[in-house]
Amino acid sequence: MTHPNLDPELAASLKALETPFEELSSRSYAELPAAREPWLVEPAAMADPRVVISDELAGSVPVRIFRPAGVSGVLPGLLWIHGGGLLVGSARSDSAPVGYTAEAPCVTVSVDYRLAPEHPYPAQVDDCFEAWCWFFDNAAALGVDPARIALGGGSAGGGLAAATALRARDADGPSPVFQMLVAPMLDDRGRTGAEFDEPAMGWTASSNRYAWRAVLGDAAGGPSVSPYAAPARATELAGLPPTYLCVGELEVFRDECVDYAARLLRAGVSTELHVFAGAFHGWEFFPSAALSRRSVAERTDALRRALYPA
Repeated sequence: MTHPNLDPELAASLKALETPFEELSSRSYAELPAAREPWLVEPAAMADPRVVISDELAGSVPVRIFRPAGVSGVLPGLLWIHGGGLLVGSARSDSAPVGYTAEAPCVTVSVDYRLAPEHPYPAQVDDCFEAWCWFFDNAAALGVDPARIALGGGSAGGGLAAATALRARDADGPSPVFQMLVAPMLDDRGRTGAEFDEPAMGWTASSNRYAWRAVLGDAAGGPSVSPYAAPARATELAGLPPTYLCVGELEVFRDECVDYAARLLRAGVSTELHVFAGAFHGWEFFPSAALSRRSVAERTDALRRALYPA
């Protein structure tokens, strides 16, 4: 990547990559199962002694539960939804909840939702909403305060978190105290320009179109897409929980995220937006960069403040 605004430390990290980012759209949908293999490997960060991990079923949905080690009493909770373009990824391979669980601290339920194209919309949203309701119904058994449960997710998981918040509001379901949307995938119409269609950006416009078509079929980009599939389609955002939303300056989700945050603010939803200058999609996966460490610390602090109000 040669964009003049690219953060220098991130540029160095990209240059040092042994294997460049894969352009998923170069594969047929039939080849996706093979692309998922690396996402089933449990990273070393899962062995962090600060957390205790268990695997359970939230109704019919597999979930991974993270608890702070050695912490007793009732804690707040976080329903976390992993990324992967709705095509790849798993709760097993996503170690982001480790830090949130240890540093918030909270009990985190990470959702292993079904993936497209084998399971098109609404499978993913149904799974996340089922896990969300299960979390509340089982809060006492989990040692969680039901009045302090937040929603969060990264990338595709951020879009699913936004969709789950919309669905909970519209179904008069359990209300999240907060939503933390990390570079969320919100809009099947693809608002950011083609200048971001570069594999080094981490997630390209081409991959984005490919993913939405896997989820929505021929409806992708058309007039009849549900806001539960693509939250940017929602026309009414009032009544949603306080929101923290971050996105990179150099990524395909930038414009849809900025627009969603602005619309939340206009709807009266308390919203904190941070556009990280010089960052591409997935920048936080390069922890040697100061920008990555700062951004993760910032969102963790926002979560902590929401779960432990003064």
